[in-house]
Amino acid sequence: MLDFGLRSLVSLLALGGSLLPASSWASPLKLHNDVRADSWPYGPLVTSGRDMKNARGDNVVYAGTNWPGHGEVMIPDGLRYQSIESIVTKIKSVGMNAIRLTYAIQMIDEIYANNGKDTTVKDSFTKALGQTNGPKFYSDFLAKNPSFNDSTTRLEVFDAVAAECLKQKVFVHLDNHMSKAAWCCSTNDGNSWFGDRDYNVDNWARGLSYMANHGKNWPALTSMSLRNELRKPDGSASSSYNWQNWYTNIKKGTSAINSANPDLLIFLSGLDFDTYITPIVQNTALTPGSGKFSTADFEGYTNKLVLEIHNYQNSANNCNSLKSSLYNSGFQALHADDSKTVNVFPVLLTEFGFDMSGNAWQGTYATCIASYLAEQKAGWFIWVVSGSYYIRSGRQDYEETWGLLKHDWSDWRSSAYIEGGLKPLAKATAQG
Repeated sequence: MLDFGLRSLVSLLALGGSLLPASSWASPLKLHNDVRADSWPYGPLVTSGRDMKNARGDNVVYAGTNWPGHGEVMIPDGLRYQSIESIVTKIKSVGMNAIRLTYAIQMIDEIYANNGKDTTVKDSFTKALGQTNGPKFYSDFLAKNPSFNDSTTRLEVFDAVAAECLKQKVFVHLDNHMSKAAWCCSTNDGNSWFGDRDYNVDNWARGLSYMANHGKNWPALTSMSLRNELRKPDGSASSSYNWQNWYTNIKKGTSAINSANPDLLIFLSGLDFDTYITPIVQNTALTPGSGKFSTADFEGYTNKLVLEIHNYQNSANNCNSLKSSLYNSGFQALHADDSKTVNVFPVLLTEFGFDMSGNAWQGTYATCIASYLAEQKAGWFIWVVSGSYYIRSGRQDYEETWGLLKHDWSDWRSSAYIEGGLKPLAKATAQG
């Protein structure tokens, strides 16, 4: 559990960042910015060609896991079974140095709708899980995390995760996974694309600003993404699904983050469930228009932009073909020597994964991904740390067989993979 001094710090940080009105964002509370370059994470981070670097000039490579917090309860999963400290300790113990922490814009929308006041965790559990299981899960949550109480808010839980990550030197990458809190992703979930049923663009940009500003009080927070797995929606918003509209909205999102917190790296994700971002790398036309990506559109923070893609080609049976696919989908941006590479960026594989209940980790997909990331010295986040979710797709206490941890988050689901696959991958890539 968190000790008394750290609990006090978490409480102070929560007061300093979560409820600031928009009018105060120009001069927010800064508790750490003056000393960040002299202590871990030696920030702020910047990009230099294909690399992410800290303020000392060292390369930084994320090697981590996804930790979901975008579900209906709207706090990081797993805390009914284990403490924040124990989960972060598990992540750190195998050589991973980063988490991709997800959240839903709905959380920020509700804060605004409630005159700047966040919902308590107690109420959030009940609203998400009902009058029977909500209080039960919440009781479990308190038992495992006794520094919290009935007045603890959702954002204070995020604060505590960030504080523990600072304590254990684990980078926090904050990811907007959904607008409406729920399991992701499908083409008919209303969250697929800008202007989709539940994807209000203005609220999205406001939410990015809010979390970027709030994150000024998280020294471990070094980067944010704009949106998880943009995809063609089934509804009327499908008519605007193209690279041209992607660019319009990406500029709005990056500006929202950078204006609120210029210290952060900003991750740009591509189309088709973020499986490719090639037009940015090769600087081809952003169709259906003829315009192209231009660094002039990101004046003042071009050294803050990073590319990310996902890959779930789990049926791959040819490693060379899989590596070629990864290269052509985005990792080409690491290679300034390629004549087709116009824009050089750091590139991360922010989602990949497979079933942990069998021997998939020894198959072509898992071993090839690992070898490629090691060869490229590229950053990554495996999906997923979760052994279970509070709720997923309507099912409570959902078992996640792709989870690194067992159902109760107490130990690794596949110790063979941890020793034979994950630890070697982390050792071959993690820096910073």
